[in-house]
Amino acid sequence: MRRTVALVAALAALVLTGCSGSDEPSSAPSPSGSPTSPSTSPASPTSAPATVPPAPLERACYALSYDEAVAPTTSEDRVSCKQPHTAVTYAVGAVDALVDGHLLAVDSDRVQAQVASTCPGRFADFVGGTVDDRRLSMLRPVWFTPTVEESDAGATWYRCDAVALATDGKLAPLAGPVEGVLDTEEGQDRYGMCGTAQPGTQDFQRVVCSQEHSWRAIAVVPFPAGDYPGEAKVKEAGQSPCQDAGAAAAADSLDYEWGYEWPTAEQWRDGQTFGRCWAPD
Repeated sequence: MRRTVALVAALAALVLTGCSGSDEPSSAPSPSGSPTSPSTSPASPTSAPATVPPAPLERACYALSYDEAVAPTTSEDRVSCKQPHTAVTYAVGAVDALVDGHLLAVDSDRVQAQVASTCPGRFADFVGGTVDDRRLSMLRPVWFTPTVEESDAGATWYRCDAVALATDGKLAPLAGPVEGVLDTEEGQDRYGMCGTAQPGTQDFQRVVCSQEHSWRAIAVVPFPAGDYPGEAKVKEAGQSPCQDAGAAAAADSLDYEWGYEWPTAEQWRDGQTFGRCWAPD
């Protein structure tokens, strides 16, 4: 009986998030013009009311680059969803910027935290699948808020988009409807997390499974919430389940390879409280 074991490696997280600023109240614009005496001169003209920028539309599609997707704001025009695109809007809502009678800036930490909490939650309902399905995929949520200038003009929206990572720093084109895509085996296969080589080797690069690859992430090793257990414990915890997962995925259960990535302490603090099992594909 022969079993070939892949090298283990620390979990390399591919994360897309928005940015945030400071919790400073924003000042509302005041009307311009000065009073005049009606008996001596005509009334001076006043500024026209600012036009509130329109809110984004749900299910709109965009051809965003990676850098545009990770920016906190966006000015890109939507495109037809029948044309090549890399992002689809799955939720639009209004931020709650009024706290204790003070209007917070749209780029404040508190407002940005609202959106950073809401969009990932609604992402799960949109793409479907189980928690493990989403952790084994390259689909990610990103979110945007108005610019400070748009906010000052009255915009209060937030926008949540779904994107797929082709590899680190590059988005993949979205093919077909993304809503509920991880409820299907075809969707899980298309947007799954794969690798160009054995994890932990020099040639390994994480890619979406619709691209050329030789390894695939096949299972998740979850850990209970709490403090980081330490590298030795998280490393040891995945050995047996990943070996079993590798055997189950292999054509020959007596001759197979498997790999395991465990979370680092830094990634744990960022919410990566799980590891991944890998096998040749």
